[in-house]
Amino acid sequence: MLGGKNILLGITGGIAAYKTTFLVRLLIKAGANVKIVLTDSASAFVSPLTLATLSKNPVVSDFVQSEGHTTDWNNHVELGLWADLMIIAPATANTMSKMASGNCDNLLLATYLSAKCPVFFAPAMDLDMYKHPSTLETLEKLKSFGNFMIPATSGELASGLHGEGRMAEPEDIISFVKKELSLGLPLKGKKVLITAGPTYEAIDPVRFIGNHSSGLMGFELAHCAAKLGAEVVLVSGPTKYTAAHDSIAVIHVVSADEMYKAAHTYYADSNIVICAAAVADYKPKVQASQKIKKSQSSMQIDLVKTKDILLSLGEIKKDQYLVGFALETENEVENAKAKLKRKNLDAIILNSLNDKGAGFGGNTNKISFIDTNSTIQTFELKTKADVAVDIFNEIIKRRYA
Repeated sequence: MLGGKNILLGITGGIAAYKTTFLVRLLIKAGANVKIVLTDSASAFVSPLTLATLSKNPVVSDFVQSEGHTTDWNNHVELGLWADLMIIAPATANTMSKMASGNCDNLLLATYLSAKCPVFFAPAMDLDMYKHPSTLETLEKLKSFGNFMIPATSGELASGLHGEGRMAEPEDIISFVKKELSLGLPLKGKKVLITAGPTYEAIDPVRFIGNHSSGLMGFELAHCAAKLGAEVVLVSGPTKYTAAHDSIAVIHVVSADEMYKAAHTYYADSNIVICAAAVADYKPKVQASQKIKKSQSSMQIDLVKTKDILLSLGEIKKDQYLVGFALETENEVENAKAKLKRKNLDAIILNSLNDKGAGFGGNTNKISFIDTNSTIQTFELKTKADVAVDIFNEIIKRRYA
């Protein structure tokens, strides 16, 4: 959910600032791009060098930055517009009061006032300060502006007192932000099952029957579904790709039989199922237990059909929205429509090897989305990431609009 997001972290002068090193690490681990603005007093609690090293970006704290004979201007407007979301942690009583009143006397406050993105703030102060009527009024005012308050927790405070006022832990800040961002997403609360990649059907311990599928299309579909709020199970054959999202559970398989079992294991609980894997149609009738020696000029391998995963899912379909893929070379639309009907699908994604840039192995694809009403939506050649967006837009339009 945070992958690829531009996150601006504002750090103010409270003892809880030391926790922001852990917060930055978690944001980077989640795939976010992080830039940091410090108030002058914050640098007394946490090192700008440490934060710059962790975030891989320079840390700024003033409007003007001088180095040698060079003077640079830190543009608060550009920072505010760059950010997809802003987190102010810790947010001291002093800074929150200025945020509420519009008092703009440092770079962090100027950037906050320029931000067009969601703003999250995590209060941190001593118990009496947190409970003071002026602070409570400030918190309500900031929330009324549309900002998101990450509530302080109870515990031991820097003063030695025990009570409410501790800044939320970095892990809880991340969880809070993700939860808020997920609200309103079209696939929030939905479960999506996707198959991806090739299957390898063993001939002997070192040889197999396979195909040129890279698995990229399935992985892009999984990432897209996760960004739309879904909980995703990705059943993947052998591939070099990884799923960098904590809402995606990857089930690694090798053979068609293994993929069949995994798909059926998760099928009943799924709302949307997309079979994007290039499953082998045939497998060796007998798998040799030892490497077959090269002894003759030719050899023959008896093949038998593998289980048709998509067909078997269509036969037991209840409320699932079931989508298949059809890679065709001739009579493309007719063959795709026949497959859609024969396998009891809700939609089928047609791509043709006759279209340059479509099919296996590349980073692009050109598809047509065909549903049970024979409505055909054709798209231009796009990256597979963009194709995944198109596919889910079509599914959501038909299923959840």
